[in-house]
Amino acid sequence: MREAFHEQLDSVFHDLAGICEKVERAVALATEALMTGDPDTAERVISGDAEIDRAREQVEDKAFSLLSLQQPVAGDLRTIVSALRMVSELERMGDLSVHVAKIARLRVPNVAVPTEVQPTMARMGEVAEDMVCRVSSIITRRDVEAAIALGRDDEVMDQLRRTSFTELLSDGWEHGVEAAVDIALLGRYYERIADHAVSVANRVVFVVTGHNPARADN
Repeated sequence: MREAFHEQLDSVFHDLAGICEKVERAVALATEALMTGDPDTAERVISGDAEIDRAREQVEDKAFSLLSLQQPVAGDLRTIVSALRMVSELERMGDLSVHVAKIARLRVPNVAVPTEVQPTMARMGEVAEDMVCRVSSIITRRDVEAAIALGRDDEVMDQLRRTSFTELLSDGWEHGVEAAVDIALLGRYYERIADHAVSVANRVVFVVTGHNPARADN
């Protein structure tokens, strides 16, 4: 009975890693839409969000079933509750990708990001995509060292966000308030994707060790 229970628990983490892969694809496509102004690519991200939502529901159903039909001991209970929190954060990362895609679609036939800001914004997209990719591996392997490293590397995204603000607040900004608002929002969306990635990684550390590195930093 316990062996079957742990197999089901492992399948929940397998599903979480699968959602990560969907989110990674959404981030990549949203950035592509942003950089190219392609409405079809933006629409793929927006319509594809329903698949991430369904995957979240499936994970929640499995987790609640394990809670109600089994009697998880402390460590297993910690894992199930953490999985429920992780899937919520992953779904939110998908939603943030949709927000990026909607800005791209809103500015069609133009490209939402002014030329001089494109390198910073493209780099933010790359960093966000990479962090989501690494989270998938962290979940699959339950890799504590990689999870802690991801938290340290989040500073790269924070620095890019500061750079984007410097660019839009410079005296040479000639693109108006609308573009400035877009850049401010886009920077926030990418930063939040990274923040959620770190949070999911921290929950993996908690599952494995019983300690939350985010709390240790406070």
